[in-house]
Amino acid sequence: MLVTLVAAARTSTLLDTRFGDDRPLDPAGWRAVERAVPALVALAAAELRYCSPSPSSRQTGDALGLSPIAQPALRDCDMGRWRGMTLQEVTVREPGAVDRWLADPTSAPHGGEPLLAFVSRIGGWLDTRPADGDCRIVAVTEPSVIRAAMLYALKAPPQSYWRTEVHPLSVVSFSGSRGRWSLRLG
Repeated sequence: MLVTLVAAARTSTLLDTRFGDDRPLDPAGWRAVERAVPALVALAAAELRYCSPSPSSRQTGDALGLSPIAQPALRDCDMGRWRGMTLQEVTVREPGAVDRWLADPTSAPHGGEPLLAFVSRIGGWLDTRPADGDCRIVAVTEPSVIRAAMLYALKAPPQSYWRTEVHPLSVVSFSGSRGRWSLRLG
């Protein structure tokens, strides 16, 4: 089985990225998707096509010709009371809480989902995909979801999450099946 994850196009500049961002694509995001279509159009041949419930993921998937089905399990990490705020805003208001959140993957000082629970949820989604050996699956989702999937597949330590960058319209594939995933680049 091959599962390909595509990062949704951007909704804002990097400095304005917000936790739980439910904004639609911004003009630069739309232009980037239009430029990416020729390179990514082959993904529409996948037997199963999904997206996270966010507007940007849905719009990116539709623009790529995927007509994806929203999967609640692919939603971004629940950031509790930090939802809608930038990291800079939260750091000014709750510097100690941000430090705890970054240092302890089991903590959720924001009142939402701890990092380890988020990674486990995304891994659970990956592990419950149909086991047909030739099945191709594509899903458009937030970069954070792709980072969590990479962490899960590689069985990497939680601190690796903070050392992984996934840019808008990045593509990462996983081959394998339940609990035995390999990261596939290129």
